[in-house]
Amino acid sequence: MTGVERAEGRGAGAGPLLLGVRHHGPGSARAVRAALEEARPRVVLIEGPPEADALIPLAADEEMRPPVALLAHAVDEPGRSSFWPLAEFSPEWVAIRWALAHDVPARFIDLPAAHTLAWGRQEDATSADGDGDGDGDGDSDSGPGPADLRIDPLGVLAEAAGYDDPERWWEDVVEHRGVGKGDALAPFTVLEEAMGALRETYGVGGHERDLVREAHMRLQLRAAQREFEDGVAVVCGAWHVPALRQKATVAADKALLKGLPKVKTDMTWVPWTHRRLSRISGYGAGIESPGWYGHLFSAQDRPVERWLTKVAGLLRAEDRIVSSAHVIEAVRLAETLAAMRGRPLPGLSETTDAVRAVMCEGSDVPLALVHDRLVVGDVLGEVPPTAPAVPLQRDLARLQRRLRLKPEALERELELDLRKETDAGRSRLLHRLRLLGVGWGEPAASRGSTGTFRETWRLRWEPELSVRVAEAGVWGTTVLSAATAKAEADGVAAQGLADVTALAERCLLAELPDALPTVMRILADRAALDTDVGHLAQALPALVRSLRYGDVRGTDTGALAEVAAGLAERVFVGLPPACAALDADAAEEMRRHVDAVHGAVGLLGDAPAAGHGHLRGRWQSVLRVLCGRDTVPGVIRGRAVRLLLDDGELAQDEAALLMGLVLSPGTPPADAAAWIEGFVGGGSGGGMLLVHDERLLGLVDAWLTGVPAEAFTDVLPLLRRTFSAYEPGVRRTLGELVRRGPGGGGGSAAAGSGIPGFGPELDTARADAVLPVVRLLLGLDDVEERTGNDLAGVTG
Repeated sequence: MTGVERAEGRGAGAGPLLLGVRHHGPGSARAVRAALEEARPRVVLIEGPPEADALIPLAADEEMRPPVALLAHAVDEPGRSSFWPLAEFSPEWVAIRWALAHDVPARFIDLPAAHTLAWGRQEDATSADGDGDGDGDGDSDSGPGPADLRIDPLGVLAEAAGYDDPERWWEDVVEHRGVGKGDALAPFTVLEEAMGALRETYGVGGHERDLVREAHMRLQLRAAQREFEDGVAVVCGAWHVPALRQKATVAADKALLKGLPKVKTDMTWVPWTHRRLSRISGYGAGIESPGWYGHLFSAQDRPVERWLTKVAGLLRAEDRIVSSAHVIEAVRLAETLAAMRGRPLPGLSETTDAVRAVMCEGSDVPLALVHDRLVVGDVLGEVPPTAPAVPLQRDLARLQRRLRLKPEALERELELDLRKETDAGRSRLLHRLRLLGVGWGEPAASRGSTGTFRETWRLRWEPELSVRVAEAGVWGTTVLSAATAKAEADGVAAQGLADVTALAERCLLAELPDALPTVMRILADRAALDTDVGHLAQALPALVRSLRYGDVRGTDTGALAEVAAGLAERVFVGLPPACAALDADAAEEMRRHVDAVHGAVGLLGDAPAAGHGHLRGRWQSVLRVLCGRDTVPGVIRGRAVRLLLDDGELAQDEAALLMGLVLSPGTPPADAAAWIEGFVGGGSGGGMLLVHDERLLGLVDAWLTGVPAEAFTDVLPLLRRTFSAYEPGVRRTLGELVRRGPGGGGGSAAAGSGIPGFGPELDTARADAVLPVVRLLLGLDDVEERTGNDLAGVTG
């Protein structure tokens, strides 16, 4: 029976209209639309979870823009979830829209999500349901059985037709095939016969769970036939059509469904992306080219010409020279390639080859951009605010609208100035979401400023974040309350002191005033019990950073300052004994702790709310103790001397004396080399110190030349690590100074007239020449205009 005969005979008990499709196939979508227009059924049944029936009317909302997905999650375990993605070119979406436009009931008839979620998520969702399309149905929970027992119906049909690529075969027989008048049902008839033959040959082909799903579909189909007689149309995966057509008893179908596990579920619509559609595993649908498929569905005529025009526009936007002649030549080449390959029309492979040869000059670099932006694309769907959602999701949507922070699929950078109210609100929201495990934004290094008032974020909204929001809903109904509860719970569960201090920092960044006291109590208790100086030293910098962040955000950090000061005192007391008798690795780790504590004490003394300026003096006393104890490893003693010298608490003569003692012949070469690393290594500007103080450089040079040959090989790796960290210019200048020898520059490297770039005295004429540029960079010209002072007055 032909498609025309079946359409004409449906009124005489021909049975339901079964439209077997390939999910997310534009050719199938066009064919479904044509078949529904021709048959005009009284009800449309669609493969999908029945719990979503109440959500179908939202598809007609003006604010609903595909790609979108039905999200089902277990109420008691939101992390257990499944998605059913739908794009504009999905046959199911076309069927839903047609039914709504013609006031025809639409219903989902697949196995309920309550059973699907109870079955548990499958690790391999590559071809979840075997619907004759090889791309899955978007239900990440369907499809049991070992992968080697499963068949790909699309691949089998393509191989039988002599194709080595199933996608190429599908394009030739379906996507490039027009639907003629009176021929709307022909493709479905052919696919049904093909799938029937495959099921006869392979059985269920490794898709045993489909037997249960198909039993449920048949029961729903019978119920619809009793209500609407022969006015029933079914849109489902082509693989299921022979099973729905076969005769099976109600008792047998109910027996298959008996005893299925079940969980309480909730469903809603969520935005989806083309990029997620292109992923085979996880929640993806396995469509390699959703952007191309969307173009094929929307382009009414001349799809190749329109596609290559899009490609040209993209390349021009990226400053590549692409003219109209390139487009014409690419179209001709694509058509020629299709003819040579025996294809009815150019497909994606032909257009891609033409773009590479004509527009990209044979390069795959711009071609990768075309694939990323057009073939796949970053389209993000939209869901109306009237869609069901957990309270936390509604609060998040409200905050996104208020802060003008719209979710986008394309990754972008966001610069925030925390002195502005809106930017501060955005920062709080992003930090609270990170604390809840919703990684919409990731902090990045700020390019424009190092001040604490500026933040940089990388934002990208992924569909899975909707699941994370649903999971976070157990902590509260608003972002603030949920983040507060989650922070308090994390504080109790934190294992180490550093974890608690990091949590305190995040509470300040997220501005959680109700959670901070709880976290601070836990922090004080943990700090009082922790006797490991390394842990205390590791925790202190995070606390001090929190003070600075709190200052920027106007948060009361008095309690935090008290804990930080107490922690610092404990570090001061315990650090000297903890630095004794350490091996090389432990000494290097402790040296990093010393650096971190030094920076933290400097910030803590400057913090307006701290009021602990005396900590600087206590810390400098600790450094003096460290630099004078022989039991302390050389790398720590050298760093202590360097820190005191940088703070002006140690005269250069005294530093030179200490270095001379360490580099004396009585000190083992390895210890001396470690001291040098601590003093001038670690990226602390030690190279410039040697450049500008020839006494120190002379001491190092004299010691190095006096190292015995048998010990030189032992100290060489350490010295190489120290000096290789210097900038190339610093290393070159040090080499020139050493080659010139001591005393050749009048006691200062700057006076070394034999070194390129140095003169015997200051060149005032050259210095004056740069003053206008310096004034411009510092904005001093504006200051002069407002105050009438000259440059000397301002800088003085």
